[in-house]
Amino acid sequence: MTDFARTRKLFDLPEGVIYLDGNSLGPLPAAAVARVRDMMVGEWGVELIRGWNSAGWYDQPRRVGDRVARLIGAAPGTVVMGDTLSIKVFQALSAALDLNPDRRVVLSDSGNFPSDLYIAQGLLASLGRGHELRIVEPEAVGAAIDETVAVTLITEVDYRTGRRHDMKAITARAHEAGAIAVWDLAHSAGAVDVDLAGADADFAVGCTYKYLNGGPGAPAFIYVAPRHADRARPALAGWMGHERPFAFDLDYRPAPGIERMRVGTPPVIALTALEAALDVWDGVDMADVRRRSMELGQRFIDGVEAACPGLELASPRDPALRGSQVSFRHPHAYAVMQALIARGVIGDFRAPDAMRFGFAPLYVSTGDVDAAVSILAHILADGLWDRPDYHRKAAVT
Repeated sequence: MTDFARTRKLFDLPEGVIYLDGNSLGPLPAAAVARVRDMMVGEWGVELIRGWNSAGWYDQPRRVGDRVARLIGAAPGTVVMGDTLSIKVFQALSAALDLNPDRRVVLSDSGNFPSDLYIAQGLLASLGRGHELRIVEPEAVGAAIDETVAVTLITEVDYRTGRRHDMKAITARAHEAGAIAVWDLAHSAGAVDVDLAGADADFAVGCTYKYLNGGPGAPAFIYVAPRHADRARPALAGWMGHERPFAFDLDYRPAPGIERMRVGTPPVIALTALEAALDVWDGVDMADVRRRSMELGQRFIDGVEAACPGLELASPRDPALRGSQVSFRHPHAYAVMQALIARGVIGDFRAPDAMRFGFAPLYVSTGDVDAAVSILAHILADGLWDRPDYHRKAAVT
């Protein structure tokens, strides 16, 4: 059984703050500062360029990828780190389309994160081969998969509502119809019990700065199923994905397996911070994480609905149908959230009217949940949110 009291102590949490926004950016793992300092001073500072070999920087994307793989139900050697999530979406989608060249439809849903849709729109326009991005309501995805669909591009957990797709069922339906399944795990990795191998997913991508606590701008990951690993064509044919990068050939030849999905020089400092964050996960069982997050989310819903009658639940009521986040609607959700933040409860806002709260068991306790409910109820009952400065929207919401 995972000891969540122990994991909480491994984070540098500000005094007096209840942090319910790990679904957007995880908190600082206490060991990360010293780990990065040691890397910068003891490796970069001493070894200089020799560090690519002596300190293992060159192999870091694959080494860290294997650690992420354990948390998403993937086999060793199927995940590699590097670049941003948008780049990994581009890689996965372009490779998937290349594996299904006779079809022209990419199917996604209206709950997908806009960035994924933007990447798809840009890629399909650049291909110039008459592809269509077909967007349906989240509940209609399964029924919309037919013999015209080349690729399904689905984010498992909806960023606004926390609604969770049935990965195994949708992947099975895609395969039955002859489509390739690409999954975005941005709100899943480190939050829910993902099983990529068990679901038979073709490709998956995700970020590491949310529930995996890798820090702002932490590198993304890509998973390729073993059956595709030596067939997937990297549209971004980067130097680090070459079969022999230091032969400096003028023609690109993809490296075997997942290594071909490397693109540019890996962000060693960021990967080092991520390695420290992943140390927290040693000894953590994802089934325990999932069970506790559902308990925390349900406790929050029950408390809010009892104490805050003016809010409307925007997330699925059944905990099995949502990820590790809960959203409530309010006509002035942004202002209410600013009032909460001012009183030490940090969540976030998503347009047009949603307040989001993430429940990461590694550092969120039942006491945090109860205190957050009490503060929210006080803000709403006394109208404390209705101040001009709470209504002025910042650049990042």
